[in-house]
Amino acid sequence: MVSRLTTKPPGARTIEEILAGARARLRRLPPRDAFDAAADGAVLVDIRPAAQRAEQGEIPGSTVIERNHLEWRLDPACDARLPWVCGYDHQIIVFCVDGYTSSLAAASLHDLGLARATDMIGGFRAWTAAGLPHAPASARTVVLAPGTAAASPVPRA
Repeated sequence: MVSRLTTKPPGARTIEEILAGARARLRRLPPRDAFDAAADGAVLVDIRPAAQRAEQGEIPGSTVIERNHLEWRLDPACDARLPWVCGYDHQIIVFCVDGYTSSLAAASLHDLGLARATDMIGGFRAWTAAGLPHAPASARTVVLAPGTAAASPVPRA
């Protein structure tokens, strides 16, 4: 199917505008600050899909909630929430591969009333580049939220 609409409809925004708007709502953290916050009780939430975690590894102690389940698992008013989500004051630090999808996800958590939610600048790549603790996915050092696929080894061609 070929789209015939070639001009942007009124009110439409580019992804760059949406991303900038999301980030304007957050106090984004560099990896070292995210590490320190996690040591003080913040929850690191990995939203990468299983294939990316299998290929790149994981952050020990993080909670894995794939992006398509995030709001349901972290909304304190939702029956599908995780057991520890019992209020709106949790400090949640979302990360993805490079820190783009996580910004949009953290802004969505703000919409749920989780005002302390944010994301990690540069994502998992920046975390590993900073020399912070990480492990191969096979180490299984993360907590998988219900409905989250375990990272399986990536077949090599």
